[in-house]
Amino acid sequence: MAETVLTNSGKSPAQTAGLKGVAADWSSDQRAFKNVSWGKAMMWIFLLSDTFIFSCFLLSYMTARMSTTVPWPNPSEVFALEIGGHHIPLILIAIMTFVLISSSGTMAMAVNFGYRRDRVKTAVLMLVTAALGATFVGMQAFEWTKLIMEGVRPWENPWGAAQFGSSFFMITGFHGTHVTFGVIFLIAIARKVWRGDFDHGRRGFFTSRKGNYEIVEIMGLYWHFVDLVWVFIFAFFYLW
Repeated sequence: MAETVLTNSGKSPAQTAGLKGVAADWSSDQRAFKNVSWGKAMMWIFLLSDTFIFSCFLLSYMTARMSTTVPWPNPSEVFALEIGGHHIPLILIAIMTFVLISSSGTMAMAVNFGYRRDRVKTAVLMLVTAALGATFVGMQAFEWTKLIMEGVRPWENPWGAAQFGSSFFMITGFHGTHVTFGVIFLIAIARKVWRGDFDHGRRGFFTSRKGNYEIVEIMGLYWHFVDLVWVFIFAFFYLW
């Protein structure tokens, strides 16, 4: 029987004990993968976990809809608006989708100008993206208010299956929370870009390294993910 003997001929690397050691590990310029920075890798892991959560929500929604014996409310009627005496189905949802998809375009342009280190155009485009995101959240708040005034609750609604209300508030609310946090971070990072924090190496939250516009790209990954999730919500909840 062969025995394996483990030997340690080298010196152990110096490590700081306690919480200072943990902070040193997290703040050091570590690389999770060969050509991927630590911050970008963490964002991809976060988006992967978020994909799992949204998938669970949509699968639960489809299960509830297909298993209920009570008629499901017609989205074209529920989400219609009366404009100029005309009954227009899904008009608000169509505008919301257009606004959010447009914000993906402005965010992509912001990332492009970030690569070029054009801080003015990058900051302006990030603020435009934040404005479009805030517009989307405002229209979603209007939609929530309209349905609540019509009697929709998480446990009931006047048009049929009770699960409609809980599915609607859970899925759109969770997505709207993501958009709201995205708007807040867009404004915060745009302010730092505008001041030139990344050019002058001004230390602070997200700006510990000089001349690093990578945070704009990481913010772009998050924003494109939020837009992509909305496309699935739009297809499964409003068009089905």
